[in-house]
Amino acid sequence: MTATDGETLLKALIATAARAGALIMRHYEEPAGIRHKEDESPVTLDDEEAEALILADLARLAPAIPVVSEEAAAAGHFPSIGQRFFLVDPLDGTKEFINKNGEFTVNIALIDRAVPVMGVVYAPALSRMFFGAGGGTAREASCDPHAKDAAGTPPCTGQKPIAARLPDAEGLVAVASRSHRDAKTDEYLAKYKIKDFRSAGSSLKFCIVAAGEADLYPRLGTTMEWDTAAGHAVLNAAGGSVTKLDGSPFLYGKVADRFKNDHFVARGRKA
Repeated sequence: MTATDGETLLKALIATAARAGALIMRHYEEPAGIRHKEDESPVTLDDEEAEALILADLARLAPAIPVVSEEAAAAGHFPSIGQRFFLVDPLDGTKEFINKNGEFTVNIALIDRAVPVMGVVYAPALSRMFFGAGGGTAREASCDPHAKDAAGTPPCTGQKPIAARLPDAEGLVAVASRSHRDAKTDEYLAKYKIKDFRSAGSSLKFCIVAAGEADLYPRLGTTMEWDTAAGHAVLNAAGGSVTKLDGSPFLYGKVADRFKNDHFVARGRKA
């Protein structure tokens, strides 16, 4: 993929995420069709409608690139993948969506040779859009899900660069899952000098680190590749990193494990 092709695709993915976010926000005050999957995680009609919108756009934009998406995977549909594929979570943080705390996201990522090379994370209730496609390209924009341009897409304005920050000698700001923080996470964080904690839902945790608002995000619970890939790409683009707990690379395309992740830690810049 050339730089021009990459820029064109990234712009298209931003527009797709914006439209999916606008669709989700139609039912924000009263989520529709709530039920539970086999793993007891909640799913709504909005998850499914947003996924259908994203899949249709990706089929038009890049028909040769397979897509692994959360709701299709939950139904047992896993496409054959090559070196390049998309990972999609149409509504990451369904619990946050149902609880109306605003901390849910639309996640779209492109994987190339097991590495997330492009990612878009949109938090429509917060009007925050994060995206990046390689070192130094991380950006944040404001995208109002209730507004539409001539093409029917929520416009994104005020684009600005973001960068992960260096650790502060006085201590780190750690961000942890609002819905899944546990004793193992607290035990892991006890190894560091932590001066403050932030709780957040969904892939916002990666983006908070990418934007220089926190330093450390460990996850010692179960996640899937579509939960992490887009935020991982944004953090990489902002100068941060995601690794396994032992420091080894955190890779994607784990077909044998049905795309289940290992435990990981996301960090800002290294001193």
